[in-house]
Order: sequence, then structure tokens, then C-alpha cells
Amino acid sequence: MENIQPIFWLVPITSIVALSFAYLFYAQMKKKDEGSETMKKIAGHVRKGALAYLTQQYKVVGIVFILLTCLFAWMAYGLHVQNTWVPFAFLTGGFFSGLAGFFGMKTATYASNRAAQAASESLDSGLRVAFRSGAVMGLTVVGLALLDISAWFLALNYFIDDANPQHKLLIITTVMLTFGMGASLQALFARVGGGIFTKAADVGADLVGKVEAGIPEDDPRNPATIADNVGDNVGDVAGMGADLYESYAGSILATAALGAAAYMRVDNAAQQALQLQAVIAPMLIGAVGTLLSIAGIYLVRTKEGANMKELMGALNTGINGSAVMIAIASWFILYFLGMHNYWGLWGSVVSGLVTGVAIGKATEYFTSHGYEPTQKIAEQAKTGPATVIIAGLGTGMISTVMPVLFVVVGTICAYGFAAQDWTFSTGSISMGLYGIGIAAVGMLSTLGITLATDAYGPIADNAGGNAEMSHLPPEVRKRTDSLDALGNTTAATGKGFAIGSAALTALALLASYIEEIKIAYTHLSADKLAEVLHKFGFESLAQVQSMGLVEFMQHYDVHLMNPKVLMGMFIGVMAVFMFCGLTMQAVGRAAGMMVDEVRRQFREIAGIMEGKAEPDYARCVAISTKAAQKEMLLPASLAVLIPIAVGLIFNVAGVVGLLAGGCAGGFAMAVMMANSGGAWDNAKKYIEDGHFGGKGSAPHKAAVIGDTVGDPFKDTSGPSLNILIKLMSMVSIVMAGVTVAYAVL
Repeated sequence: MENIQPIFWLVPITSIVALSFAYLFYAQMKKKDEGSETMKKIAGHVRKGALAYLTQQYKVVGIVFILLTCLFAWMAYGLHVQNTWVPFAFLTGGFFSGLAGFFGMKTATYASNRAAQAASESLDSGLRVAFRSGAVMGLTVVGLALLDISAWFLALNYFIDDANPQHKLLIITTVMLTFGMGASLQALFARVGGGIFTKAADVGADLVGKVEAGIPEDDPRNPATIADNVGDNVGDVAGMGADLYESYAGSILATAALGAAAYMRVDNAAQQALQLQAVIAPMLIGAVGTLLSIAGIYLVRTKEGANMKELMGALNTGINGSAVMIAIASWFILYFLGMHNYWGLWGSVVSGLVTGVAIGKATEYFTSHGYEPTQKIAEQAKTGPATVIIAGLGTGMISTVMPVLFVVVGTICAYGFAAQDWTFSTGSISMGLYGIGIAAVGMLSTLGITLATDAYGPIADNAGGNAEMSHLPPEVRKRTDSLDALGNTTAATGKGFAIGSAALTALALLASYIEEIKIAYTHLSADKLAEVLHKFGFESLAQVQSMGLVEFMQHYDVHLMNPKVLMGMFIGVMAVFMFCGLTMQAVGRAAGMMVDEVRRQFREIAGIMEGKAEPDYARCVAISTKAAQKEMLLPASLAVLIPIAVGLIFNVAGVVGLLAGGCAGGFAMAVMMANSGGAWDNAKKYIEDGHFGGKGSAPHKAAVIGDTVGDPFKDTSGPSLNILIKLMSMVSIVMAGVTVAYAVL
């Protein structure tokens, strides 16, 4: 088949290997002891609630996808402003993104009671059950993404007919890029809906249970406890899986499109083969990274009585081991492919890997209660909740410094290594942008194991809840608390990693948007093409296609002195704040309903506090489900509508400004919110470990208030922002034809 080399088959083979190991870990987990009948019953409640929520969410999202698919079909076949493959690519992206989240959630709901039972045997057993169950999510995400990418690459190679093989590759990669919108939209619904669900239940459980009633976390007398555990699975597992699926696929696809564009105008026939190598290189790096992530998973183990730093060190052994092996393997891939400047491109890959590890370390420092920033927040609890909130906000704001600087340095290095030009002249911009894209791929190449550490968190949290509700011995709860505290840090680290990868991916998507605008001209009807060419002063379609990236942007006046660019930047930053405000208010409204319901049950159901009557858990799950479905629609709709409106009004220049403002503002805001929330959570855990009065003390109650404020920060608004900035990029790419044909200015 044309454009297919034997080495490419490593990509689909790796996808099968990853999915096979995911199934192996799932099967091994299912064989573990489920614990007592009470433990099974509690896990069953959580599993039933999570499945009910996801079923309802997929119904709502399915309607949205059907409507958008019809719109894209009309744009492709009626208006002729889009490639005819886009509607199908959009659907598959959404389907696989949702499927990855579903498999991860299903595994997590079966793993929680088994992890609790394993923790009754030893700390290492509990860690391994929770971590390898989390690995099911990591390997499912990368396996499905590589399967989707390789299937589309093979199909489009077969069906797309173009006499110019270089132009054919460019069309293939830009069409493949559009399936990222389906993945992004599904991820946003999963993140926002799941985040609203889990935080409504969490806030209700904490405020009424811990603060008002004075009962422990995860106490079975609390009606919102099951809903809280359900929320951990639908938000932090299914939502995170869908989120990082689209990050992973988006980085590979954007880099492939940039590679096709960077080598588009090479005249030497022998060197033209480099275009194909540049397209498949990110796919191969992702594939090899997946195989080595599996190796890293087997490196994770710990000893009995390990402290927080030793537990984190056990996970870091697997992550860092995988990263080092991937760095070495990437050099061989680039060398074997015969890539031009393979040493420089390898430097870009390593820049991405190092940036990802560095962001994780910075996040760990600011959110782990083993370090000073979180301990200082806990100390502020001695003077009340107000100072806890002030300290947490300040810590979160300061914590943005290092991740932003790491991304800046990583981007500079990735660009300079790939372009072989440290003056950053416009003459080398195509190769430099390809370097940034491949750095994003490098950062995400460890996703198989880094996502395992993230999905581990809610599994450990649910294991602790199961142990508490099942009244397991204190030493078991102590072990699950250690695993849970580690999970808070790994979740915060995972969010930092996801946000950092989103920043690099968004930069690559921004460059891909310009290439998609050029391709959009080829879809226009003859009359519309003549009108648009005349409007923008082009002589012919051939002139458009022959222009380089910088020349084409100059034709559209994309520079900071153009008011359209500046207005787009302001709107991009505004979209970030509006999105956060909407999701925070949504959590507040849903949490208010949950608080009222928990208070009602405490008041009206006799015998709850004495443990003689079982609360109505299903009612709390239903409240969170209904609120999440209602509240997620407006933020998700605006994320789609804003880039369309900006494109129609302010044209390409406005969209570039929008994406730049959204990326910069969204990245910093997401880091601040995720780290503030993580620090507040672990400050509470630090007090619960016996510092400043311990559980039930006045400082503990103040810390619970801080943690409650931080819940929507770290689990709803913050992690949703990285999807927002990528979704706006994806929507802009998919709607490029409409922008070209119908923009007002």
C-alpha cells in the first residue's frame, strides 16, 4: 500500500499488545480476594451508581454527537467547505475517547474493595493491586489511541486519491487531525460532568458529615458517601481517561500534520521520502513508549511501613525508568528512519520528556504534605478557615512559576534543536514547530505508566472508603490512608502533567490550524473559491498552496499590531475565566442540593446516626447525576461556539489570537487551580496524621473547609481547562472551511 513502510506496522501491533496487557492486569485484579460480604456490597453500590451515571451521560452526549455529525455532513456535502471524511473521523474520536474512560471506570469499580482487602495483607499488596488496576486505564487509553490512529492512516491511504504523494500525505494528516475534536468534546463532557458529580457529592459529604455531624470521612452513616465514591470513578477515572486520550492522540496527529507540512516543498526526490518519515515518527515514538511503559509498570513495588516519600519513590522508579528507556529508544527510531537532523529531533523528544518530569516534580513539591508549602497551609489552620484559604490560593499562584518556566524552556529547546537555529528566525519555523510537536509526543510517550499513577489515586481513595465503611481494623485503614495520601499527590502530579502536555499540544495545534486553513481552500466550490481568492488578494489556488507558513500568516495580517489578533487574545483569556466561573457555580448549586438532601436524611430517617438504619444512598447519586447532566451543557456548548463565532467575525487573525490567549491564560489558571486544590487536600491529610491537633480538632475543621473550596478547583474547573484550550483549537481546525468562506472581516 502506498505511503506504508514495514516499520509502521509496529504501531497497530503495539496497540494490540497494550490492550492485551490491559486485559491481563484486569483479569489478575478480578482474581484477587474481594473481601467480606460488606465490602462486596459497598463496591456493588458504587459500581451500580457509576454505571448508571455514565449510561445517562452517554445518552446526552450521544444526542450532541448526532447533531454535530449532521452539521459536519452538511458542511462537507452541502456547503463544500470541509473534507467528506470529517463526520466519520469526528464520530470515531468521540467513541474511542468514551470507550477508554468506560473501561478504566469499570476496572476501578471492581478494584477498590480488592485493593482494600490486599491492604489488609500488606502495604505492598495494596499498592500493587491499586496501581496495576490503574495501569488498565493507562494501557487502554494508549492502546485505543494507537489503534484508532493506525486504522485511519491505513484507511485514508487506501481511499484518498491524489497524484501528488506529498499533497496526499498532507490531506491524510489534516483529516486525521479532525477526529481529535470528537475526542476533545467527549473528554470535556466527561471531565465537566464527572467533576460536577463528584464534587457535589464530596462537598455535601464533607460539610454535613465531617463539619456538622462530626463523623469520619467515608462513614457509612453519611448518605452522600456512596455518591462521593461513585464520583471519584466517573470524574477522576473516566474523565481523566477521556482527557488524556485526546491529549495523546492530538499530540501525535498534530505532529504528523506539521511533519507533512515541514517537508512539503522539498524538491529532491530522495529527500521527499523524509515527509513520510516525519509523519510516522511520532506514531512510532508513541508505540515504543507504550511498550517501555509496560516494562516500567513491573518496576513499581514498595516495603511494609513505607512513608510518603518512599511510596512516591516507588512510583517514580517506574515512571523515571520508563522515561530513560524511552529517551534511548527514541534516538534509535529517529536514526533508523533516516530523519534529517535526527540528533536535533532527539533533543526535542528529550526536551519534552524532561519537561514532563520537571512539571511532575514541581507539582509534587507544592501539593505533597511531605514538603513545606502544604505543611505551611496546614499550620495556618490553627487560625481558622480564612487563613487556610488565603494560604492555599497564594501557594497555588506561586506554584505556576516553575511549570510555566519549564514549558518555556522546554519549548525553546524543542524548537532550537529541531530547527538547528537558536536565533529563532522565521526561515526555520516549520522545522521548529515540528520539534515542539514531537516534544509533546515525547512528554506523552510515558502515558501508559503516568496515567496508571493517576488512575491509581481514586482507586486508593475508594479502597480507603471501603475499608472505613466495612469497619476493617485500624492498621488496614492506616495503610489505605497512606495509599490515599499518595493518591492525592499522584492525582495532582497527573493533572500537572496533563496540563503541561496540553500547553505543548495546543502550540502544535495552533500551527496545524494554519495548515488546515490552506487545505480548506481546496474544498471550496469554483464560485466560492474565486470570491475568497479575490477577497484576500490571492492570484490562484496554486499560490495559496505554495506559500510557507510565515508568508501565509502575513497575508492574513496575523501580528500583534492587528486589532483582530488582540481582540481574539482578550476573548481567549475571557473564555478561560468564564468557563471556570460557570463550572465553579455549577458545583456550588449541585453541592447545595446535596447538602440539603444529606441534612434532610439525618433529620427525617430515624436511626441513621446510631447505625440502625441505612441511608438512601441512591437518592444522593440521583441528585448528583441530574445536576451534572444539566450543568455540563452550557460550559461545553460555549467551548464550541466561541471559536466558531470568533472565526466568523474576526477571521483567521482573530482565531489565532483566541487560541494564543486561551492557551497562555488557561495553562496558568489550570496549574494554579489544580495545585491549590491538591495542597488544601493534603494539608487536611497532614492534620489528620496527628499534626496541629489531629482529627476532630478546630484546625482540622478549618482544613476541611479549605479542602472543600479546593474540591472544584482541582477536580472540576482546573483539569477541564486543559481540554478547553485543546477543544477550542480542534473546533477551529474543523471549522476552518467555514472561516475561510464566510468570515465577515
